[in-house]
Amino acid sequence: MEALDRTDLGILELLQRDGRITNADLAQRVSLSPSPCLRRVRQLESAGVIRQYAAIVDPWRVGLGLQAYVTVTLEKRGDTQIRAFHAAAQAWPEVLSCFALTGEMDYLLHVIVEDLEHFSRFLMDRLLKLDGVANVKSSFVLQTVKHTTALPLDGLMRRARTSLSPSPKKV
Repeated sequence: MEALDRTDLGILELLQRDGRITNADLAQRVSLSPSPCLRRVRQLESAGVIRQYAAIVDPWRVGLGLQAYVTVTLEKRGDTQIRAFHAAAQAWPEVLSCFALTGEMDYLLHVIVEDLEHFSRFLMDRLLKLDGVANVKSSFVLQTVKHTTALPLDGLMRRARTSLSPSPKKV
């Protein structure tokens, strides 16, 4: 896909805030008629810019009251162990995200479970039993101060506006 313009970024910003906005409302908010707006949304989807649409569920209201960030260090960094760890992390429903990192640890997991007993079972029966796991450290979330899924597109929008404005004339 070509570079995103100001209209594409506006569409993305609005869809990040409300994925259920109607095409008519979206079109009006980005100053397009409905057909071209829908065409742009479909292009963003087919290009993979928009990966999916999802409901954001409040974990507390569904009984998932414990969140932890777990750092993992592997014994060896051989391809077999890495592939096995990646496959396990993908398969564990408790792991919301898994990041490979630079620095002292190899991975950072965001884990969400019902309670401390559930976390203990996850840690003892799954993570620590995985071949090659050398070290695990956990930090529990006490309070969520900020959580968003929206990417910060406002800086990109400012640059798009700047690149569209006429250059100053040389004297």
